Amino acid sequence: MDIFKVAVIPGDGIGPEVIEEGIKVMKKAAELDGRMQFEFTYFPWGCEYYLENGKMMADDGIEQLKSFDAIYLGAVGFPGVPDHISLWDLLLRIRKDFDQYVNIRPITLLNGAPCPLVEENKENIDMLFIRENSEGEYAGAGDWLFKGKPEEVVLQTGVFSRKGTERIIRYAFEEAVRLGKSVTSISKANALNYSMVFWDQVFEEVSKEYPQVKTYSYLVDAAAMHMIKDPKRFEVVVTSNLFGDILTDIGAALAGGMGLAAGANINPEKVYPSMFEPIHGSAPDIAKQGIANPLAAIWSASQMFDFFGYEDIGESLLTAIEKVMEEKTVMTPDLGGNATTSEVGDRIVKQLEEKHAPTILK
Repeated sequence: MDIFKVAVIPGDGIGPEVIEEGIKVMKKAAELDGRMQFEFTYFPWGCEYYLENGKMMADDGIEQLKSFDAIYLGAVGFPGVPDHISLWDLLLRIRKDFDQYVNIRPITLLNGAPCPLVEENKENIDMLFIRENSEGEYAGAGDWLFKGKPEEVVLQTGVFSRKGTERIIRYAFEEAVRLGKSVTSISKANALNYSMVFWDQVFEEVSKEYPQVKTYSYLVDAAAMHMIKDPKRFEVVVTSNLFGDILTDIGAALAGGMGLAAGANINPEKVYPSMFEPIHGSAPDIAKQGIANPLAAIWSASQMFDFFGYEDIGESLLTAIEKVMEEKTVMTPDLGGNATTSEVGDRIVKQLEEKHAPTILK
């Protein structure tokens, strides 16, 4: 039996609430399947920890996390702690230190999920965003000159290395080959005359290694428009850190809202642990009310099963999510229901149990 060690960082706001349901579902899925089990270790890091200790995580936090197979993160961010501190000192630090250079965000309209485009369906909204996750616009490079003076200047430098750009684009092509789909590159080369011209050049170079894959390329503003007007043109999408961050929020709106938005931060070589998280944020306005939607956390748990090589279990979690939304009887307020966070988690568990119940022949 495989045993996977998972570091749990529930984090802030609704993070602990949704992560609790994700773990409940993971345990039940593993129990029903019988091929693996999880060992969960909890870490109290986040904004509350920061307010008490002046730091988002322990000084040796990265060293503590190294021995785990995966990290399950709830959310970071809370009033009283500046967003650039909560983001950079925990989430982005883990992504960078563990070289989680692939960010995977599925934009799939599941049956039963609401969509603002009333005529759209599951077949037309089914994208896989591959976002560069370690450098680009979020490299943290820059300077702040003459601070507080009339001539004050700030410099925010995007960093696009050949290694980083090439490996994320190649990863997208490998996914496209595996799935039998096209690859769309999104950049802004007409305005960003160094970084995005370079990005487009590398995309063209790598594409020659995959002549069987259809390719498309859009400017980011045009891509945003096409995601709304004609989402079916996007299959596998590869883009930079910033553009991927923005466009996947548009995608989340198309595919049911932030309560269904999941993300995986992957170190493909498995030298370091990968991290899985719902991307809806900490939502402090509804924290501790028991009404947060746990489906994004459960979807990110399905991504973890995929990463561990149990794609069939990952698919079963998505099927359970879909059935719960089709039933429309146990839904949190953001999806038009009045169920609690734990009731939705319980209903997902019930769906998994029903799927594994033995068939009785009559």
